[in-house]
Amino acid sequence: MNGTRFDRLDALRGVAIVWMAAFHFAFDLNFYRLLRPYQDFYRDPFWTWQRVCIVTLFLFCAGLSQAVALQAGQGWPRFWRRLAQVAGCALLVSLGSALMFPNSWISFGVLHGIAAMLVALRLLAPLGAALWPLGALAIAAPRLVQDTFFDTRWTNWVGLVTRKPITEDFVPVLPWLGVMLFGLAAGRWLLAHRPGLLQGALPAPAQPLALLGRWSLSFYMVHQPVFIGAILGGRALGWW
Repeated sequence: MNGTRFDRLDALRGVAIVWMAAFHFAFDLNFYRLLRPYQDFYRDPFWTWQRVCIVTLFLFCAGLSQAVALQAGQGWPRFWRRLAQVAGCALLVSLGSALMFPNSWISFGVLHGIAAMLVALRLLAPLGAALWPLGALAIAAPRLVQDTFFDTRWTNWVGLVTRKPITEDFVPVLPWLGVMLFGLAAGRWLLAHRPGLLQGALPAPAQPLALLGRWSLSFYMVHQPVFIGAILGGRALGWW
């Protein structure tokens, strides 16, 4: 399995990247009052459900990728190196958001969640078929158990909150671990029974999506500074 290129999985991740970028660009235009009419990204279902779908696709792909990594025999040293990259980028996101949104900075967003949940997936992977019901339980948990203990910035990462925190991004372990567990379980089944669905050939027009998917973390870290710089630069030049 080593050296096998999973172009279809990369392309699926690329779709999530493009969707996320379009969403963030619209958010940035709205933030700088350039989107007409002005949009409510925090309460309008058109935007809130898009965010849910984007995060779901990202995390499902992360679970699929872990199935591939485990199948390829990825050792703990390589796993820890990748985890350090994700965690380091999560820290940069927190710092950057604190500068731009001091009252709603990101303490546990999507990268923070992925970093924590990757460790959980690695430890839970030996459970095999039990990953499916465990994933369902993780998704249901926040509706079954809530407590004010989890409402602080130090504890809300668990996800059992009684109210959503004021923050620009919030991807707690529960319920989102369930999505990654489903991705891991689905990936293992596909690798065993339908590997071509993940590693089959792509048509030429889809190749850029696969390339983008292979560099998803790098793109994630640079796209917002580029978007915001372009918007501010355009405003300075009088383009809008």
